[in-house]
Amino acid sequence: MFFSAFFKPHCLLCADYQGGQLGLCEPCATSLPWHQATQCPQCALMSDGGLCGSCINSAPDFDATHALFTYAYPIDSLLQQYKYNEMLHLADVFAKLFYDQNAAKLSRKIDLILPMPMHAQRLRERGFNQALEFARCLAKRLQLPIDYQSCQRVKLTPPQAGLPLKDRIKNVRGVFECKKPLQGLNVAIIDDVMTTGASLNELAKTLKKAGAARVECWVIARTLPK
Repeated sequence: MFFSAFFKPHCLLCADYQGGQLGLCEPCATSLPWHQATQCPQCALMSDGGLCGSCINSAPDFDATHALFTYAYPIDSLLQQYKYNEMLHLADVFAKLFYDQNAAKLSRKIDLILPMPMHAQRLRERGFNQALEFARCLAKRLQLPIDYQSCQRVKLTPPQAGLPLKDRIKNVRGVFECKKPLQGLNVAIIDDVMTTGASLNELAKTLKKAGAARVECWVIARTLPK
């Protein structure tokens, strides 16, 4: 009795003794910036639920996007802690929330989960790939195969953060290489944050060149234009 009370989990956000299995109390979980249902099904930007003008005028190489949150407080802070302070237990928290919110509405059967590759040098510097940790937890819940070896980031480029859209697109051009044929497969790319979608689009293009029939982006958070 003493030990169960002593070790009762705290909420990740408010430190209340009602963190539960997800590490979030009910009021904090309810107040999170859940991504709106009225979004473009292809890029997850706000729309009336149909394709946005950008996707109509210049369709990306990925076919759909599922985002759990809008990139805003406190999710932005939690993701920073996850990526840069090695709070790796958050990977399973995000995976459980993503599964609960999205599993029932995924439009097609996904054959393969593929985390956003990280260049070998960046991986050595950070020590882990945050997209891979999230993907592992999500693949386990969805009982889907995961492939983190066939597609590699073969060029070391400057970080995307802070670059204008045109420079982001140029920065990631040709950075991925897929060594495995994906003929006819429906693939879900897993990443933590989708900002402009330049990296995800370049990877989707690479996967389709390898034969993928459909590519979806599954992300923890989607950044919205200011």
